[in-house]
Amino acid sequence: MAESIDAVSLDMEKIYLGGKEHFIRTGCGSVSVIVYGDQDKPALITYPDLALNHMSCFQGLFFCPEAASLLLHNFCIYHISPPGHELGAALISVDDPVPSADDLADQILEVLNFFGLGAVMCMGVTAGAYILSLFAVGSPSTLMKYRERVLGLILVSPLCRAPSWTEWFYNKVISNMLYFYGMCGLLKECLLQRYFSKEVRGSAEVPESDIVQACRKLLEERQSSNVWRFLQAINRRPDITEGLKSLRCRTLIFVGDSSPFHSEALHMTSKLDRRYSALVEVQACGSMVTEEQPHAMLIPMEYFFMGYGLYRPCHFSESPRSPLSPSCISPELLSPESMGLKLKPIKTRVSLGL
Repeated sequence: MAESIDAVSLDMEKIYLGGKEHFIRTGCGSVSVIVYGDQDKPALITYPDLALNHMSCFQGLFFCPEAASLLLHNFCIYHISPPGHELGAALISVDDPVPSADDLADQILEVLNFFGLGAVMCMGVTAGAYILSLFAVGSPSTLMKYRERVLGLILVSPLCRAPSWTEWFYNKVISNMLYFYGMCGLLKECLLQRYFSKEVRGSAEVPESDIVQACRKLLEERQSSNVWRFLQAINRRPDITEGLKSLRCRTLIFVGDSSPFHSEALHMTSKLDRRYSALVEVQACGSMVTEEQPHAMLIPMEYFFMGYGLYRPCHFSESPRSPLSPSCISPELLSPESMGLKLKPIKTRVSLGL
């Protein structure tokens, strides 16, 4: 979808099916990038979690009309998939070296250079949030390597420390299942527990929600060995906590209170400069807030983008879900100090009557 979005009537199928896919050769293999919107606008890049791509990780957010309007009105979207995670991906050759987390972060620079992009806004979920954070702060040996290329970070259930022994062992179990059994039923259950809260995963009495069913089907399409390669990089990731203390770009963190990475998000928030960061904890939600409760992201993102002089188009200013306009926001809410507030709780079960 190449034109600027300035109206309420958004064709969601065109937003998601009308993008142009590019395959970019990088120093550690080819990477798929799907571009939506006007490339003259500022760039927002996304990076999904393990075993996901933009369809399974960001679809809920972009199918929310107000969020889609906010993002597509202000940005051109560049959805980066981890190597071999794009729709219809082929099997990556066993002869290709397994990339490290640093290699994946370096790929982002090559993507930006390919499109001639300068500083970009970044949005990532869990493993993807880690890769984007690593890009912003660098590894212990390359601190702040690319920080001038990052305008801001929107991180969902992010990681910043090296894996704990518990996570490392759990990832090894998943890794072995991927290697020996492929994307089997048990493995899909483990991944769904990683992404979603028990409220939407269902039980013997309650059927699982549509978003979980859709994600389960999309997981069946993944090449298990490609997922295994991404998992190796994440399970060997370096600790980037030290670099967070010097990070100066604004950072907005979302995490569900039922996420297995909740404590990681709290740890990361505690290490960031409170003048430039904010934490939003979403009730009754797992790790993938973008899919499970995307409406919870709207108002915090509006405040966040106002710090950059970016707003939703006026057609949405009367929305009952998000009745924000620049005139009704106190100036102190847009000050850097306000970004250190812990915004909790967030209620998202609101009916919409447009």
